[in-house]
Amino acid sequence: MPVAGYGTRFLPVTKTQPKEMLPVLNKPVIHYLVEEAVASGIEEIIIVTGRGKRAIEDYFDHSFELEHNLVEKGKHELLKEVQAISKLAKFTYVRQPVPRGCGDAILQAMHLVQNEPVAVLFGDDLVFSDTPALSQLLEVYEQTQGSVIALTELSQDMLGQYGVVDLAQPFDPKQHYAPLKGLVEKPAEPSLAPSNFGVIGKYVLSPQIPGLLDEMSALHNFQNGELRLANVLMEAISRGQQVYGKQIQGERFDAGSVEGLLRASLAVARAQGIQI
Repeated sequence: MPVAGYGTRFLPVTKTQPKEMLPVLNKPVIHYLVEEAVASGIEEIIIVTGRGKRAIEDYFDHSFELEHNLVEKGKHELLKEVQAISKLAKFTYVRQPVPRGCGDAILQAMHLVQNEPVAVLFGDDLVFSDTPALSQLLEVYEQTQGSVIALTELSQDMLGQYGVVDLAQPFDPKQHYAPLKGLVEKPAEPSLAPSNFGVIGKYVLSPQIPGLLDEMSALHNFQNGELRLANVLMEAISRGQQVYGKQIQGERFDAGSVEGLLRASLAVARAQGIQI
């Protein structure tokens, strides 16, 4: 989980508060992502942090003072809820010294991954569904052994805000995935978009991708000072590696925007029967 970004769309609150710690109702965004990963069978989570992100580490750690206070006040249900947070998974933290893009952030953690597939979840996308979004991607990976990108269907006016995929063939009618032959990053006009399916921040990367990340980093193959995962995946496709797009089933929210975060909070409130 790369979380080293600045969160500029939420300034001024993100001057001191990590964007991923902004609340959706009474839990931070990153808590929902961890729950999604755990519900998908993930047991080890690597969080790539940066300067000013210490609150994330504290959140998933034990809080002796808080737990002791809850015991003294007899708030045992709240105590169980707080204690469960640190037990969700095994957490490891890696720092990205300089914010040089999401590809570089992922590369910082690759020494902890031993020639195995890795899931990547970004804090901008929340999906509420019966089957976790990551589970949907993992199912495609198990069938294809290729990298898998999460997709959402976009309206014409939204195409310029996303990476838009070029499908090599129509979606499988039952499982809604297809191999990709390219990707256009934020097309300048709708006519330049190869499809109406945009990339959202959930991936499963095959064991071949870390080596390609390392190679492109060594060659300083950066765009505007950043090593972007999208560019790495496009390079993988050009070399004949299989990359698939999976249309995610569920209600998706752009938690990287103020409006999307508010909509997600309202959705969670409605699901919990809270009248607003």
